[in-house]
Amino acid sequence: MQGVRAKIDYELKHHSSLSKIFRVLASCLMRLWGVFVKTDDKMVLFSALGRRYNDSPKAIYEYMISLPSFKDYRLVWALEDMDTEIPGHPMKVKADSVRYFWLSLKAHYWITSVNIERSLRYKKKNCIYLNTWHGVSLNAVGNGVPGRNDFDFSHLNFFCYESEWNKRLLMQSFNAPEHIMLASGLPRNDALYHVTDSRILELKHQLGLPLDKKIILYAPTWRDSDDQGKTYSLKPPIHLEKWEEKLKSDYVLLFRTHHYTTQLLGVEFNAFVRDFSSYPTINDLFMVSDILISDYSSCITDFSILERPVICFAYDYDTYAVRRGVNIDFRTEMPGGIQTTEDEVIERILTMNVEEECQKTREMLKNKFTYIGGHATEICVEKVFKIKNTTHS
Repeated sequence: MQGVRAKIDYELKHHSSLSKIFRVLASCLMRLWGVFVKTDDKMVLFSALGRRYNDSPKAIYEYMISLPSFKDYRLVWALEDMDTEIPGHPMKVKADSVRYFWLSLKAHYWITSVNIERSLRYKKKNCIYLNTWHGVSLNAVGNGVPGRNDFDFSHLNFFCYESEWNKRLLMQSFNAPEHIMLASGLPRNDALYHVTDSRILELKHQLGLPLDKKIILYAPTWRDSDDQGKTYSLKPPIHLEKWEEKLKSDYVLLFRTHHYTTQLLGVEFNAFVRDFSSYPTINDLFMVSDILISDYSSCITDFSILERPVICFAYDYDTYAVRRGVNIDFRTEMPGGIQTTEDEVIERILTMNVEEECQKTREMLKNKFTYIGGHATEICVEKVFKIKNTTHS
C-alpha cells in the first residue's frame, strides 16, 4: 500500500495538469460529502510527519491529555501503523482511508504538521485548523519548489513560525495571509529551550552511549526519487572506515536518516557508527549530541537552539540547489560555509574551536531562524481552544 501511495504521490507532484484535475474533482467531492456529515464540536484530529505519532502534534496532544479541561474531548490520531502505542487511549484511524476523510469532515479541530486535507481543499468554515509545519525550510518548500504553485493555506486559522525570516518565507511559499501567522515557535522544540545536564546524562544512559566520548549526529535530508517514486534512496559519498580510523578514539557517530528515505546505501553499522533512523524522538538525539552534521535539513535550525557546532556537509550542493531549490546561500550563511567532501568534514571536526563554533551557531542560525520558542505548546492550545494559561508569561 505504501509503495502504491508513494508512486501516486510522485506522479501528482511531478505532473501539474494531472495534479490540478485530481485536486479540483476530489475537493468538490469532499465538500459535497461534508454537507451530510455533522461536525462534532469536541473532536480533534491529529496528523503528523510520515503519518506517525510524532512531531508538534504529539507535543500538543500530550499537553492536552494532561489538562482536566480536555477530559471529555474525542481525540483522534491518523496513523500508518495502527498498532502504535499512544498514551491516553485516543481513537485511531488509518491515515488516508475513507474513514480518515470522514473523520476529518466530522472533527471541529485539525492539528497537524503537514496537511490534513492531503493537498485538497474542503475545510468547513467552522473547523479550526492549526498547522505547526515541521521546521524552518532552508531548502525550497511549497510553491517555492520548481513546478509547484498549488499550495494555498489562506483558509488556515493558525500557522506557527519561529522567526520573522521564517514567517515571511511561509507566507510566500504557502500563500498564507499574515493574520493567521502565530509567533509561537514549534511545540516539538519546546524541550530544546530547557535542556539540563541531568536530562542529557539520563538520555545517554537510556541510549547506551559512552560518557567518555563526544557524540556526532549525522542527519541528512531526503533526496527526491530517481525511479519515479518506487524508492527514495540515500547514498552519501562517505567511507565510514576512514571516519572510524580518524575519530573513534574520541567520538561516536549516530546516523539518522529522514523518515521519507526508504533505502540507505553504502553504510554498515558498528560500535562507532550507530543506526538511530528508527528512533522516534529526534530531540533526544539533539540533546546528547555535541556536533550536528547535516545538509539542507531543517534539523540544522532545530539543533541551533542548543547553540552547539553545526557542520553543513553539502556534497551535492550545486545539483540540489537547481533541482530542489534553496532559500539561503549555504556557502555564506552556514557557520563554516559548506563542506563538499568527507575529508573536509573530518578535518573540520578535528580542528574546530568549539567555543567559536557555538558562537557562530548562535549568531548565524539561532538569532536568525529560531529565536521564538520555548512555550509553543501552551500558546497553540490557548489560541486554538481559547483557554488561558499563564505558565509562559
